Amino acid sequence: MDPVRLLADTSDEPVRPGTAVLRLETTSKRTGTFDGAWWPRSRDIGSQLSGLLIALTARLGTISRVGLDTSGWDETPGHLVVAGHTVRIDWSAVGDSTMIVTRGAQDHFLFLVVPPQTAPGPAHTAMAMAVRDDNAVSAEHVLAAAGVTPAARTVVPSRSPG
Repeated sequence: MDPVRLLADTSDEPVRPGTAVLRLETTSKRTGTFDGAWWPRSRDIGSQLSGLLIALTARLGTISRVGLDTSGWDETPGHLVVAGHTVRIDWSAVGDSTMIVTRGAQDHFLFLVVPPQTAPGPAHTAMAMAVRDDNAVSAEHVLAAAGVTPAARTVVPSRSPG
């Protein structure tokens, strides 16, 4: 997994699958829809999410749960053990290309999830759009505006959580 970096660190560089971009504000006011964006390399949740959670824990503190959409992944486990800590995974079948990361009991961070098969140009554009302070649109709108076509967002039939 590439290191998680702030948008300013990646704005002039090519983006590779596995990249995550964060927008961490230092004030209590949060504007914009997304706190970050993530471009996993594959639909294998076990190989992709662990590295991201390790990087996020280093910046945000202990992550207690993650909410993901079932359509983006090949398997839907109920939890992952990351660096000796169990992180609960909540699944929904909404098809919205988002991830909610919960720190503690109530502090939530919303991420755009860029489909793994997306080309680098549209992926970088979507990630940059998602974390702009003035972004107030849905993941679907961000992906469409970035040129991520519906064909690149393959939907998998939902399964019950594992």
